[in-house]
Amino acid sequence: MRRGRGCRLRAPTSGKTGAVTRWVLHVDLDQFIAAVEVLRHPELRGQPVVVGGDGDPAKRGVVSTASYEARELGVHSGMPLRTAAKRCPDCVFLPVDADTYNAVSAVVMDTLRDSGCPVEVLGWDEAFLACDTDDPEAFARDLMADVKEATQLDCSVGIGDNKLQAKIATGFGKPAGVFRITSATWFDVLGDRPPDAIWGIGGKTLRKLEPLGITTVRHLAAADPDRLAAEFGPMTGPWLVLLGRGRGDADVDPTPYVARSHGREVTYQRNIKDWTEVATEIARLARQVSAEVDRPVARVVVKVRYAPFVTVTHGVPLGDSFEDAALAALARFEPGRPVRLLGVRAEFTQ
Repeated sequence: MRRGRGCRLRAPTSGKTGAVTRWVLHVDLDQFIAAVEVLRHPELRGQPVVVGGDGDPAKRGVVSTASYEARELGVHSGMPLRTAAKRCPDCVFLPVDADTYNAVSAVVMDTLRDSGCPVEVLGWDEAFLACDTDDPEAFARDLMADVKEATQLDCSVGIGDNKLQAKIATGFGKPAGVFRITSATWFDVLGDRPPDAIWGIGGKTLRKLEPLGITTVRHLAAADPDRLAAEFGPMTGPWLVLLGRGRGDADVDPTPYVARSHGREVTYQRNIKDWTEVATEIARLARQVSAEVDRPVARVVVKVRYAPFVTVTHGVPLGDSFEDAALAALARFEPGRPVRLLGVRAEFTQ
């Protein structure tokens, strides 16, 4: 196991710590799910691969991930499989295999922990590390080599003074590269880019910023927090200004992730028009979820996606029966409209 220039465990701080500096690293596996599938099916290397649903683009479902070759043809995560097939009729479609991805992810995260650094897992394919080193690029390259040796997968690493900077830097390092963004280089790299170049700012916020004359990260950093508070709220407005200035949390929390909820949902190949059938399906899903949870439940939440693509959720306190609570939540929905997806989720007590 390589150690870069030596990660030394101690209380997290930022900035200079004697002879070395505390850095935050963001490790992100490149096209993780597609890359795992290519390892399982080497004959697919170099081909446009799409993973989603049960692998049948004629059925309803969405793209979980697409290989770089498929992305070049306009396919991206979250896209309906049917749309992906229209854009890329020559794509290879594969079903999601969560058990395999979980197993490979566990190897990756264990490899990162072997560095001796605190590791905060974000999902299957990404994590933050806190590292004390005088050469973060060398440390990052050693991490990449260790992950490659353990899994044959490539990853990219972003380096920053905080999580925000590191997360954004990873995008500049892809694929299979290293990039550093710090408070000193923040505006050099991002200053003239639109605000949605920042992790946490999406299209909806971007559209609300434009009428205010805020069209770049530099504009956002210079904005009046009170003005944005009036537009976005007393918490969100000033927070956006801090994002524009590259400020963010630098503490990496290695505490194991504990799910706050558990649920099941089904996308139906034909729309359900009979509300009695909807209730039957909700009851079935509720029984399934109830049998799978082993922690105290505070609320039961039902999700309904009406055709063509309008999603509504309602939740109620658990009460005496999980199934009864799910049906009580369903009673809050507008009946009669065609339904394409149903879901039931248990939200755990803290």
